[in-house]
Amino acid sequence: MRKGKRTAFYGLFLALALVAGYVEQLLPVSLGIPGVKLGLANVVTMVLLYTVGVRAAVGITAARILLAGMLFGTGFSIVYSAAGAVCSMLVMLLLKRTGRFSSVSVSVAGGVFHNVGQILVAALVLETGALVYYLPILILSGLAAGIVIGIISGILTRRLGPVIRQTLES
Repeated sequence: MRKGKRTAFYGLFLALALVAGYVEQLLPVSLGIPGVKLGLANVVTMVLLYTVGVRAAVGITAARILLAGMLFGTGFSIVYSAAGAVCSMLVMLLLKRTGRFSSVSVSVAGGVFHNVGQILVAALVLETGALVYYLPILILSGLAAGIVIGIISGILTRRLGPVIRQTLES
């Protein structure tokens, strides 16, 4: 694929991830638990991970976190999101690389470890270990969100994967 076409392709996925994250912020869905979100932008990460590869998934995720933080968040939101993304991406890459886990399992692990990473950074920033008590709630929410994101991204990967791969090869 020509460089310009590849850049446009990745730009499209970055835009999709940003829009998904922004739409999620606009939805008036409150589960009554601070910090709990579905993580719609992670659908894009999972689709890229399973169709294009690690490099694209990591690059688009990093760009999304930085841009979303600058556009819709704060410096702290960038730090927390980045910490969660690093933890979740490392675990997802490890599990995917073994070939023993489904995309739903990989997504669940990513959702759980995203929350673990955020709690660890929050505990460091706020200098309190008391936040660890919030972890069981966030693990359950990561489990639920991971299942939903895994199912959605699995469907999209099966349906769009061949088109995405063909686009990249042309």
